[in-house]
Amino acid sequence: MKNDTTILPFRQSETIVDPLTELAREGARRMLAEALKAEADAFVASFADEKLDDGRQRIVRHGLGPERQIQTGIGALNVQRPKVRDRMAALDPAQKIRFTSNILPKWARRSVSLDALLPVLYLKGISTGDFQEALSAIMGPDAPNLSPSVISRLTAGWQAEYDAWARRDLSARNYVYIWADGVYLQARMEENAECMLVIIGATPEGKKELIGFQVGLRESSQSWHELLSDLKARGLSVAPKIAVGDGALGFWNALDKAFGSTKHQRCWVHKVKNVLNCFPKQMAAAVKSDLDDIRLFRGLCGWLGFRSFACGTRCCAVG
Repeated sequence: MKNDTTILPFRQSETIVDPLTELAREGARRMLAEALKAEADAFVASFADEKLDDGRQRIVRHGLGPERQIQTGIGALNVQRPKVRDRMAALDPAQKIRFTSNILPKWARRSVSLDALLPVLYLKGISTGDFQEALSAIMGPDAPNLSPSVISRLTAGWQAEYDAWARRDLSARNYVYIWADGVYLQARMEENAECMLVIIGATPEGKKELIGFQVGLRESSQSWHELLSDLKARGLSVAPKIAVGDGALGFWNALDKAFGSTKHQRCWVHKVKNVLNCFPKQMAAAVKSDLDDIRLFRGLCGWLGFRSFACGTRCCAVG
């Protein structure tokens, strides 16, 4: 009999999952890992002429260091720093060639530059494809271990990966729920924030996936229509059961044209914010608590909670 047990963490009912933040964090982690690898490879290549007596390369890659967490502006990132080995054994330790990462110092746990610029690395690159500018902001224009050719290779690889993702076939995909929102991105490199129209879907198995995104106007039906039309053109033919979004989006008119059978559902987070805007700040905590009670209860309990909330707010207004 096996004693091992798989433990799955359950999300608390009062917490809100933000898939966009998780997506940004994963993208930043992957890009940081690739940049660290490219930095180490460039360092090794700079000593390509250094050979041992038997003809082997003196400076070589030597695996990865232990995984550690780096605190950034979008949460903790788990990273591993590449290691480089000097094979020349007879040298005094002080004469050994040692690799020091300019991106991630050996003992760094929190970096001010990474705090501010790792979100830029992800958001700037995804929104405009300009990875080189974001990488230079993190590493500095004169980073000795990251040549322009390495940056070009990384940029080309990421651009190719994004292009393939943006053209992927969706004919086999089926989403029960979709969430739509317009997210304003301003990563300190643009004078004006751009709105990214984002659609996330949930499969019948409960897995959330980023379906598509593009720059557009949040309240524009035409912008949302272009995004939905692109998804349909790539094979997304099965209409989702329910779409969730803010009531002010231009998404709803476009949705009716693209997937007429999909039901509409107002986003609870946006609705709560709209309601709280109608109350004085000193009442916000109590009102939000009452609204959470309404959300968590179903049927008669939910209706009674709503009636209690309505009566309570009227009494407060009169008082």
